Amino acid sequence: MREAKMLVLVVMVFLMMNVMVDSSQTVMKSMTKNFLKAYEVCLKEYNIREGTTNQILSFWKEDFTTSSRDVGCAIYCLSTKLDLIDPEGKLHHGNAANFAMKHGSGEEMAKKIVEFLHSCEQSTPANEDKCMHALDIAMCFKKEVHAVGWAPDPEVLFDEIIAEMQ
Repeated sequence: MREAKMLVLVVMVFLMMNVMVDSSQTVMKSMTKNFLKAYEVCLKEYNIREGTTNQILSFWKEDFTTSSRDVGCAIYCLSTKLDLIDPEGKLHHGNAANFAMKHGSGEEMAKKIVEFLHSCEQSTPANEDKCMHALDIAMCFKKEVHAVGWAPDPEVLFDEIIAEMQ
């Protein structure tokens, strides 16, 4: 049950005021791109279906919603690979803050990202299905990031990810 409590992205890695918002969007974009680097491994480990990639790439669109277990499994797997959750399945605050700072955030932004994630983790109902629990936390986190204007431009992010793949 404890393992079912975990975090995601989007991170995300992903993944978080005028000048500050622009730099925050850049940080979130960088976190998301790094977060997705282990995606190929996760596809195989969790037997994630084709088509999930398009949903993952649409994650930061404000109107994007999903209840896909495969998306949740990808998020859970990526969070595990990046040590963003501890062995108990809970958010590893230090690692999450370090991940954000490694991608250009300052201490205050990293602290806020961790607060968002922790709040989402606490407010999300328990679910023994770790993939669905991760998805619920990620969708909550996305909403928080959009509320403060830190979400990266999904079109720019998509273009950059595609360019890096070629």
